[in-house]
Amino acid sequence: MSSSRRTKLGAMPLLPLLLNAALGFKLCPSSCLCYESSDLVDCRSRELLRVPPSVPHDTWLLDLSGNKLMVVRTRSFVGLWSLRILLMSNNSIQTLQPQSLSSLQFLERLDLSFNRLRWIPQDFSQGLSSLLELRLDHNLLQHLDSTSLGEFENLKKLDLSYNRIRTMDVRAFNSLSRLSLLSLEANRLNVLKDGLLSRQQSLEVLLLGHNNISVIETEALAPLRRLTLLGLQGNQLQHIRFKTLLELQTTSTHLQMSLNPWTCDCELQRVFRKIHHVRHLHVEDYRDIVCHAPPHQAGSSLASLDSQLCVAETASVLVITITVMLAVIGALVKAEHNRKNKQAVSDTESQRLEK
Repeated sequence: MSSSRRTKLGAMPLLPLLLNAALGFKLCPSSCLCYESSDLVDCRSRELLRVPPSVPHDTWLLDLSGNKLMVVRTRSFVGLWSLRILLMSNNSIQTLQPQSLSSLQFLERLDLSFNRLRWIPQDFSQGLSSLLELRLDHNLLQHLDSTSLGEFENLKKLDLSYNRIRTMDVRAFNSLSRLSLLSLEANRLNVLKDGLLSRQQSLEVLLLGHNNISVIETEALAPLRRLTLLGLQGNQLQHIRFKTLLELQTTSTHLQMSLNPWTCDCELQRVFRKIHHVRHLHVEDYRDIVCHAPPHQAGSSLASLDSQLCVAETASVLVITITVMLAVIGALVKAEHNRKNKQAVSDTESQRLEK
C-alpha cells in the first residue's frame, strides 16, 4: 500500500471529529429541547444537577428553571457569548462559585428567584455590565454589602423581595444609577437610612411593604425625583414626619401606607391633612389606614375620625388651661386673703400698742 494511500485512509476517521467540532455550536444537550430558529434552549424540569455541557454557542435564551441545581460552577457558561436571557428559578442553588457568570457580558435578564442563596458573592456583578433585570426574590439573603452589585451600572429592575434582609450597607446601591424599579418587600428591614438611595434619581417604583420599618430618616427619600409609587404598607410605622414625605419633589407619587400600627393622635391627623394638600402626593389607601393606639381608638379608621382627634386634643388643652387658670386665680385670691388677714392683725396690734 502506497504511503499516499495510507495517509488518506488514516485521515478518514478524523472527518467525523472535524465535522462534529464544526457543528458543535449547534449540538443540543440530550436532556433539553433546542429551537434552532429562535436559538432557545429549554431545559426546564429535567432533574438536572448541573448546567449541561454542549449548549449551542449562539443560544439566546437558556431556561434551567425547575431543576435540582445546588451550585453554579466556575466557567459553567463559558462560550455562550450570545446569551441574553438566563432563567434558573426554582432550583436549590446555594452557591455561586467565583466567576460563574462573568463570561456573560451581553446578558440582559437573569432570574435566580426561588433558590436558597444566603449571600451574594463579592464578584457577582463582574462581567455583567449589560444586565437590565435581576431577580433574586424568594431566597435566604440576610445582608447586602457595597461590593456585590458594584458593576450593574445599566440595571433597571432589581427584585430582592421575600428574603431575610435585615441590614444593608448604605453604599449597596451606589452603582445602580439607572434603576427604575427596586423591590425590597417582605424582608426584615427596620430603618430606611439617609444616603441609601442617594444615586437613585431614576427610580420610579420603590416597594418596601411588609418589613419591620419603624423609622424613615428625614432625607432618605429626598433623592427620588421620579418616584411614582412608594409602598410602605405592612410595616411598624406609628408616626411619620410630614417633612420626610415633603422631600419627595416629584411630579406625582402614590403612597401605600395601610397595615401599620398607627398611633392616631392630632399630630398624625395633621400630617395626613397636610399630605392631602400637597398636589403631587396621593395616599392610595387612606381609607384603609386603621388606628392601633390609643386603646379607645383601636380598630377605627383614621378617615372616620375626621378632625375629632384635634378637636379632642384642643378640648383637653382648653380644660387643662382653664383648670390651671382657676388654680392660679384661687392661689392669688387665697394669697390676697392671707395678706389682708395679716394686715388686719398687724393693724390691731398697732392700735393696742398705741393705747
